[in-house]
This record gives sequence, structure tokens and C-alpha cells, in this order.
Amino acid sequence: MSPPPAGGRVLLTVNGERREFESPLTVKEMLSRLGIEPGRVAVEVNRSIVRRAEFSDARLSAGDAVEIVSFVGGGGGGGDSESDPHGVRVGRHEFRSRLFVGTGKYPSFDVMKRAHEASGAEVVTVAVRRSDLSGKTESFLDHVDRKRYTLLPNTAGCTTADEAVRTACLGREAGLSDLVKLEVIGDPKTLLPDVVETIAATRALVKDGFTVLAYTSDDPVVARKLEDAGAASVMPAGSPIGSGQGVLNPLHVRFVLEAVKVPVIVDAGVGTASDVAIAMEIGVAGVLLNTGIALARDPVAMARAMRLACEAGRLAFLAGRIEKKPYASASSPAHGLVR
Repeated sequence: MSPPPAGGRVLLTVNGERREFESPLTVKEMLSRLGIEPGRVAVEVNRSIVRRAEFSDARLSAGDAVEIVSFVGGGGGGGDSESDPHGVRVGRHEFRSRLFVGTGKYPSFDVMKRAHEASGAEVVTVAVRRSDLSGKTESFLDHVDRKRYTLLPNTAGCTTADEAVRTACLGREAGLSDLVKLEVIGDPKTLLPDVVETIAATRALVKDGFTVLAYTSDDPVVARKLEDAGAASVMPAGSPIGSGQGVLNPLHVRFVLEAVKVPVIVDAGVGTASDVAIAMEIGVAGVLLNTGIALARDPVAMARAMRLACEAGRLAFLAGRIEKKPYASASSPAHGLVR
């Protein structure tokens, strides 16, 4: 970012598009000319993040590659539970809710907002994406009360540790906390994680001060390695993302619970309220979902159903279910029968 010559024009690549501006040019001036609010984005120049406090002084030169990212609706808290008032603690963050929900795929921002309210949400997930340079796209942040909800940025779509770390750093620079939902996808068809890259990314992000919630397989060995790498939570998939198949392998989820001490949050595949209840009855700390609510026929009603299922499942786990037996066991006394 060496100072450009006075006067003339400077050609940049901004979010993959060739853009020409009058020079001299700072990052702040570029954003102003693009009609972008500086407080809602992160800026990277030649793969180096520019701190927001430096926007006014950071000069741009011809040939610079600029990335401007913001938050968009993305995948995937839940209601308060009187039986379990302390909620779940992830790193230094504590939430009363145990149902984390997403922000993508809703038919409208109004439906999203009402569904979040019905879910009793405290945490909503968001995707980090290139900003729309046209200025025509309405920001979903205008429909999320930042005082009420904690935004959990995710690295959805990343396929390498380097991509995920870069995306997480840009998300943090755009104004969020140290929280990140780490996703490193290994297969485009099933959207299952690349566990090797996920572990590498976890180490790098933890070293950089992030609180990492790591999306992973339901393998207890991998879960233990993620915990050893510093993950604040492991998030085994119940079934493939967006599939609605529910928790396909409850036994493996139990193995993960036994393998680690950090909170286990079931992530992906939840289709309806009973799926949430089943997951919570196993003893997980929480459930993260998006599609099951957003694409339901009535997202607002489904959000409330998910909230109640989360509370019921947690209460059932705390209450302790009866032992499963192969034969019947009468609940009425055998003596005193009228014959």
C-alpha cells in the first residue's frame, strides 16, 4: 500500500471485480465511494487485514487486491429452562439457552426475526461473505437486535485450514467477538468435515485468541483431538447438513460425550422437534440448527416447537429415564385383584 501519485486514476481489484477510483485513495475513501458503512465490514488489502482505526490513513495503490466482507444470513439460542437455569458455558461465554439457530434460507427478514423470537434465541449464526458492492442488498443486521443476540460467525464453505483462519479473522475484524463456529468442509456432496484441516485450523485460531466451536464428525477420537487442540466445544453432525434426518447415530454421540469434557453441541441434520428432544435426552449441551426452522411450512411455529423440545429433552435427561427392559413390568399392584 505505497502512496499513489497525486491525481489520476487507480485501478484496484475489489471482491474479485476490477474497479477504478480517483487517486490518492484511502480505504475509508474507497468505502465511502462504494456507499459502504465502515462500521459493518472488514477490509483486507493484499491478504493483510486493515484495522478499522487505520482506514483513514491506509493508502491504496494501483494493482492492490481488496476484499470487503460483511455478515449475511447463514446456517446454523433457545428458550430459558427453569429446570436448568445455569445454561451452557462455552469458553468464557455463558448462555442460558441451549438451542442455537441460524439466519439463512428464511422467506423474509420479518419471518426470520419472528422465528428467532419464538425460539427464545440468544445465539444466532451468520456467514462471513464478500460485501455486495452494488448497494442493492438489504443487510440482515438491520433485523437482528445486537443487544439481544450474540452473533456467531461461521466459516461455512471453507475447504482448507488457511481459508477458515482467514475467514474467521475477517469476521472478528468486522466487529464480532472472539467466538467462531469452525467449519472446514471435506466433501461437497455430504458437506462432512475434513477433520485433519479442522484440527489444524483449531490450533491456529486458539493460538490467535479465538473461542472455537468446531463442527466435526461423530468420531470420539477426533473429538478428543479437537479438545486437545483447544476447541471450546465440539459439534458432531447429527446427520448431513440440511438433510433433516435427525440424529442417525446416537451411540456415537454418547461416545463423544464420554471422550471430552468440553460442551458437545449437536450440529446439522435436525428436521423437527423430536430430533432436538432426542439429542438433548442423550445429554448434549445444546443443538444448533437452521434449515429445520427456516424451511418449515410455518417457521415461527416450528421455532417454538424446537424451543419446547430443547427444554423437554434437557429436563428428561436431568430427570433420568427408566431402564429399558425386554419384557413388560406392570405398574399396578398384583395383590387385591377382584376375581
